[in-house]
This record gives sequence, C-alpha cells and structure tokens, in this order.
Amino acid sequence: MSMERISKALELAARQRESRIERPRAPPPPNAAPAVEQGDAEDQTRTATFRAPLVSFDAMTLEREHVLAPSAAGPNGSAYKLLRTQVLKRLDQLQANTLAMLSPKAAAGKTLTAINLAIAIAAEHGRTALLVDLDLRNPTVHTRLGFEPALGVEECLMGDRPVGDAIVRVAGYDRLALLPARNAVEHSSELLTCERATRLVAELRARYANRIILFDLPPVLQADDALAFSRTVQAGLMVVGEGRTQRDDLARSMELLRDLTLVGTLLNGSRERSVPAY
Repeated sequence: MSMERISKALELAARQRESRIERPRAPPPPNAAPAVEQGDAEDQTRTATFRAPLVSFDAMTLEREHVLAPSAAGPNGSAYKLLRTQVLKRLDQLQANTLAMLSPKAAAGKTLTAINLAIAIAAEHGRTALLVDLDLRNPTVHTRLGFEPALGVEECLMGDRPVGDAIVRVAGYDRLALLPARNAVEHSSELLTCERATRLVAELRARYANRIILFDLPPVLQADDALAFSRTVQAGLMVVGEGRTQRDDLARSMELLRDLTLVGTLLNGSRERSVPAY
C-alpha cells in the first residue's frame, strides 16, 4: 500500500476523531486503591518496585529482537523518544494514564512498539511505565524479552492470585515494570470484560499518579478482544505496517473503535524516513 493511500486514510480518521466529543475520564470504583499525590509517587514507586521480583534480559536476545537499551539509548532511541513525547502530551491533555496498543492485523510491529515505547516512557524523569501483556490468545512479550514468568496476568484475572504477585521489575531498566501473560487463554475476550478485569485496571490506574500503563492487545480484526477491552481503557495508539496494513483494514479498525480516543497512528517500517511517522 502506498504512503499516499495510508496518509489519506489517516487524515480521514483524524477528521472523524476531531468531530467527536472526547469521553471524560471514568473515576475508579469506590474500592480501588487511592491515588497518591504527585510529589509522593516516585518514592512509593521505588518501594513497590523493590518488592517486585527482578528479571534480567540477555543482551543478545534484546539485540536480536530490536529492543531498546536502558534509558532508550542507542541509534533507535531518538525515534521512540519522539513518539513518547507526542503520546505523553496527548495523554496529559486527556488526563489519561492507560493506553491500548492496537493494530488492524498481525505483523505490523505492535508488540515491539509497545515494548520500546514503555522503555522510552520509563526513561523520562518523573514517569514510570507498566507494560501489560493482554494478548491472551498469543502472549509474546515475555518471549520477545527472553524470560519465563512465574505467574501470568491471566491467572490474576481468573481470580487465583492478586495482581501485585505477577508484576516484575527489570534489571537495568529503572522505573519500568511488566505484567506478563504466561499461557494462552481460549475465552480471552470474556476474561477481559469480566468484573475482575475492570477492578484490575482500576487498581493499576489508581496506584501511582505518574505511571503510564500500556496494554498490548490482539489485532483488532482477528479477535474481539481489543474491541471488548476498549470500554475499559482510556486511549489507544494504532500501529500500521507499511506494505502490510491494507487501507480497508485500517478503515474498518477505526470504525470499530470509533468510541475510543486514539492519540495517534504510527506507521511502522516506512521506507521514506528512519523515524516513526505519527
């Protein structure tokens, strides 16, 4: 698909989004943990991070998977830092701290974008990032990062364990935490719309004022998970792949998610520039 056709589709989607009134941020339920004040957030984050299990990543695995180094250093870091700044600006305008990572179909680079965007957000002073693998049909965040979780978010959603038991911190990556999925779930969309999922998201949102929570979701057109979960998350980022994403698929995804505020659309694999289009 040509750059001109993708640009036209994105311009049309942007006009449609601007014509809608953005939804107000939903308050957490009464039983959610209270939000901390901004001045106390970093200290309390350090305490929670210290208690979480520590995992280490193999440098060769990260290089093979094109994962950013700590602090988003390296030749690709500047592109993700630019994306980070644009995303954070929009989230701040929305008073939102939850972001769904979306793509029309597979192979657009959505999961890698989610991982590297979380690293870039965590590299900004005064921010923390939590990446949650909610692609419960095909969880791959942990395999991309080369570790095996002892507990998965799916077990928390099933009610077996508290969510805090599944969160891990990452050696060398300050202010970055992961909530991985361990096993595929057959009835994943039902799990994502259950009351436990709503409470889990509310707890994660309310715990730290400076935390951005990214949810890696299945492709929009290949399962109903993303559409079902869109009622719980505050905003989304659409990832499309040049030469992979078809115009009709992008338009259909935008239509299905018309009630979700999109902070932008990322063009992955552009042959015209070395930095992500936004």
